[in-house]
Amino acid sequence: MDTPILSVRDVHKTYGSGQSRFEALKGVSFDVPEGQSVAIVGKSGSGKSTLMHLLALLDAPSGGSIALEGTDTRTLRGSRLNRTRNKTFGFVFQQFFLTPRASVLDNVILPLKIAGVGRAERKRRGMAALEQLELADKARNRAVDLSGGQKQRAVIARALVNNPRIIFADEPTGNLDSVTGAIVEDILFGLNREKGITLFVVTHDEELAARCDRRVYIRDGLLVEDSVAVAA
Repeated sequence: MDTPILSVRDVHKTYGSGQSRFEALKGVSFDVPEGQSVAIVGKSGSGKSTLMHLLALLDAPSGGSIALEGTDTRTLRGSRLNRTRNKTFGFVFQQFFLTPRASVLDNVILPLKIAGVGRAERKRRGMAALEQLELADKARNRAVDLSGGQKQRAVIARALVNNPRIIFADEPTGNLDSVTGAIVEDILFGLNREKGITLFVVTHDEELAARCDRRVYIRDGLLVEDSVAVAA
């Protein structure tokens, strides 16, 4: 059997101590095969965003373990952790997190700059990603001058520029109108199908969640339902 790309075992996450102690996750376990699209679903405060941050190695569990293709992520430290995160993951957030007055291209190639990729190769790969998202003509524009949909496509280009194996999308259509949001959804699921990129979508939108292969429901820090879509 193939090793899951992510394996989560009895993961807990606690914040604070004493009377202010709060247990955000209370023992979550599941495996994710490579190439699957997974919706992490739950109400605000359920623990779904905490879970995503742990899966993306942006934070560490208080207990339990997360394995990335068989490697216990607790063994990743410092520059090794940063390299793994930069090389393996792409991120698409609701708030965009673009540098407003920098060019679209400069925003897109930031992960390559962090990875130490040379200037010419950064530009080549950045333009290729923008071309894929039909934004090449906006490369020199300032990010602040883009529409909401264009900003989200620029964010997806940035997520793709390092050829990630996993994309984490946190409420990726939350700031978009329904038509633009549907276009962004189509792009993400197209990447999942056509490139085999594992896709995690954190959402409270049931329609968006229904497009995923699998839905993991989090409530009060617990995994309360794990359902796989039935092929039509």
